[in-house]
Amino acid sequence: MLPRTTLHGACGKTISRRQPHLLCKSTQTAVPPTLPAIIDTRPKVSFVGLGCAKNLVDGEVMLGDLQRSGFQIVTEHEDADAIVINTCAFIEDAKSESLEAIMDASNLNDDGKKRKLIITGCLAQRYSNQLAADLPEADLVVGFENYGTLAASLQAKMGLPVTATAATATPSGSGSSADGVLVADPARVQVGSATVPFRPEWDRVRLTPPHTAYLRVAEGCNHACTFCAIPGFRGKFRSKPWQALLDEAKHLVESGVREINLIAEDTNQYGQDRRDGRDLALLMRELGKLEGLHWMRILYAYPSYFTDELIDEIATNPKVAKYIDIPLQHINNLVLLSMNRPPQDHTQKLLFKLRERIPDLVLRTTFISGFPGETAAQHAELVTFAKTFKFERMGCFAYSEEDGTPAATFPDQVPQKLRERRRDELNGLQQRTGETFAASLVGREVDVLIDGYNEDGLLIGRTQWDAPDVDPLVFLTEPMNSTVPPMEVGQVRRCVIDGNSLFDLEAHPIS
Repeated sequence: MLPRTTLHGACGKTISRRQPHLLCKSTQTAVPPTLPAIIDTRPKVSFVGLGCAKNLVDGEVMLGDLQRSGFQIVTEHEDADAIVINTCAFIEDAKSESLEAIMDASNLNDDGKKRKLIITGCLAQRYSNQLAADLPEADLVVGFENYGTLAASLQAKMGLPVTATAATATPSGSGSSADGVLVADPARVQVGSATVPFRPEWDRVRLTPPHTAYLRVAEGCNHACTFCAIPGFRGKFRSKPWQALLDEAKHLVESGVREINLIAEDTNQYGQDRRDGRDLALLMRELGKLEGLHWMRILYAYPSYFTDELIDEIATNPKVAKYIDIPLQHINNLVLLSMNRPPQDHTQKLLFKLRERIPDLVLRTTFISGFPGETAAQHAELVTFAKTFKFERMGCFAYSEEDGTPAATFPDQVPQKLRERRRDELNGLQQRTGETFAASLVGREVDVLIDGYNEDGLLIGRTQWDAPDVDPLVFLTEPMNSTVPPMEVGQVRRCVIDGNSLFDLEAHPIS
């Protein structure tokens, strides 16, 4: 069935890891009994978001468009007149999860309500015609280029007048400027180019807790990793315009955001396509001037774009979390060559340089196990490297053949069960490394961003070394000193680490 748990601790909901992104019910103010209840007649839309943080931002912007165009965003799919499934197509498991969500949404119509079903996201962009042919239940299949017209298309598909806001939200800006215009039934499949211009992204319905947000600095990818299909459906690399980024960050912080997570396909490549000197180092320096922002974090970095200036900015800017997410995929040189990734020597020199020059740095990475042709010796080399370098945060995925990628046609494909055994070995190793790192923090004073409550009613938060959804948590207890104010969701509090439970921490506030 479609998931319902939200991620919004600030709304009194529970928080758990790695869940599809759903909307939080807003707190309702009781209506005095002497006043008649106001019935909201706006068409209702619910949303299921799957995949990465970049897809999440797409969903937030879409929901902002829908809300401004007269739709009511609801959390219960049964109450909805339309359901948007924002899909992921990264690996086979993600595709399966997306298809399952689509079918679950379709099955809700067995109650006779006939909700409209809209498929967006990477699966729609990559497999639009196949989805339309195989899933007659889908009313709209919409790709990136047509996100701006989704509200108008949905209104037309529902037989509703197209509102002025929806009509003018087209890529060209053309369309009716008056409310109440009936338009012809829109095309069922609306998928265009993968390389599309940026739209304003600040006025969105955020799916994260109010105190944390993702800031997309760029989109697309120019690399040709042999295992990855993303450039084919996310388009060429392009940096978001400089002033648009600064304005978006300002809006976010003014709305109460204390933490900004910087994202792109290759985040540290920001600005290098423009060659005007405005790169990620300068961007973080400018963002550091925002009053109210406590820290920013780099996610999805690539090994090739770490300039000395960027390393210095991470090391010296007090508002930059000492944390870098840098997927490496492997360490054996022949495997890296086959993957079309930076070579071993470059990667190892970079890792040691980062650790040497950035105090208290935590590195997160991901590896792929069972890549075509990977031998037992090459896997053992990766295990040894992970064991000796000791990444504080690490994940491993079994290789997945992706349509249209060179690696899918390589000889010597590793059997699936062997891929999974190698993956499990690396993930088991990381559990022990992560537990050792957590134990090393016991007794230290650290800042903790309070996220909300878990399903057991315990207050939880994160340190600067913990990205949302993927990293360990801090379980918080009440202050030991009665003069210390009680904790509130969204605060950053100075805490002492009292202990660890595997890789999660236990702490109490001291100020």
